[in-house]
Amino acid sequence: MTDSKKNVRATSLTEGDVGTILKRMTIPMILGMIMMMSFGLVDTFFVSLLGTEPLAAISFTFPVTFTVISLNIGLGIGTSAIIGKLQGSGNLEESREYATSSLMLSFSLVGGLAVIGYLTIDPIFALLNADASLMPLIHDYMTLWYLSSVFLALPMVGNSVLRASGDTRTPSILMAVGGGLNAALDPIFIFGVGPIPAMGIEGAALATLLAWIVGAVWIIWYMAVRKQLMVPRLLTFSELKKSALPVLRIGLPAAGANMLTPIAGGVMTAVVANYGAEAVAAWGVGNRLESIASIVILALSMTLPPIISQNVGASLYDRVEASYRLTLKFVVFWQLLVFAILWLLSDWIATSFAEEAEVASLIHLFLMIVPLGYGFQGIIILTNSSLNAMHRPMAALVLSFIRLFIFYVPVSYAASLFFGLKGLFWGVVAANLCMATVSYIYFNRALSEHRQEPGEQTA
Repeated sequence: MTDSKKNVRATSLTEGDVGTILKRMTIPMILGMIMMMSFGLVDTFFVSLLGTEPLAAISFTFPVTFTVISLNIGLGIGTSAIIGKLQGSGNLEESREYATSSLMLSFSLVGGLAVIGYLTIDPIFALLNADASLMPLIHDYMTLWYLSSVFLALPMVGNSVLRASGDTRTPSILMAVGGGLNAALDPIFIFGVGPIPAMGIEGAALATLLAWIVGAVWIIWYMAVRKQLMVPRLLTFSELKKSALPVLRIGLPAAGANMLTPIAGGVMTAVVANYGAEAVAAWGVGNRLESIASIVILALSMTLPPIISQNVGASLYDRVEASYRLTLKFVVFWQLLVFAILWLLSDWIATSFAEEAEVASLIHLFLMIVPLGYGFQGIIILTNSSLNAMHRPMAALVLSFIRLFIFYVPVSYAASLFFGLKGLFWGVVAANLCMATVSYIYFNRALSEHRQEPGEQTA
């Protein structure tokens, strides 16, 4: 066997102790994602030093930026599901073509979405109830951020290829380097150093852009030259069409499911905006902190699917069930511990992220309530990622819609009408509990169907 064949050979996830495999794959992902998630959190922290208005402005951007990122996530999910199966079956050359196709797709689709986003900044943020005084700040941030999103597409989808091949260490390194570079550049561009002028909120976006340009160049070199996991050329149209359709069949519903989250987030931001700029600032900080608090959930949502995909392909459904239930048990207990820590540190965290007493008070209120539901949210996220890995993207999409627009938005909004902002926070917890129950029941039914009909599911 040639070296190139060895390079693309997948690590088998169909043998060995499930818990050991999950631990081996997840720990590097956690370390990398801590740095990855620091992008938004570090930006939020440094921007918060500029005052309430810049902090409110960057908080308004979260639903919009996550919409673009969701397309990358969806394409990555489709890529991982397809390549994982091809790698597991030894179809190595075909997996290389799919990897190249996925990168080309992500660059093109995200680029198109970024152009549309740039041209519609004013109407979109007006729909989010952004005050006119914040629009200049939002323009400063989003103009450069949209450009950076195109370069973000390549490492995000490239990392999915690596994870599908059983490699979680390299994606972790890439995320850590990107997060570290962003954190180092943020204060330089935001506040200015020497000949570099202070750029304020625009500087945060520039730091992100430069970090992702480095990441994009590195991932292309690593996959094409170092590991030979992709074809080192652009595909022809016929090649792209052939390999793109299966990826899109899973990736687009997955992207749609992820895009529902920022849409619902936008609705919730508009609701929170009724309580003032201070409430929006606190809501934005809370959501950024949620990314860090849920880091283990998000890491597992990236390491569990390759295990599910390979074992479904091998019809090893007992291993699928064991993997799913083990992760759920761990996540519930872990997130209860996270809640306890956030509850104890809520005062200190609030004052660290806000200079104004009212904003700090609202951040404190958020941290005393909302993190209680993170374990239930983990069940929801891991169920959806497992369904995508089982090639059931439409089921995951439907469950996402139910979660957000049957439970999350209506329950939270109704609670806010009776109990104000505190009621809204409790509504978020109640909605997560209800949806976690629905998700768990549905997954077990889907797995039962797979046992009876062990063929590939595409919808």
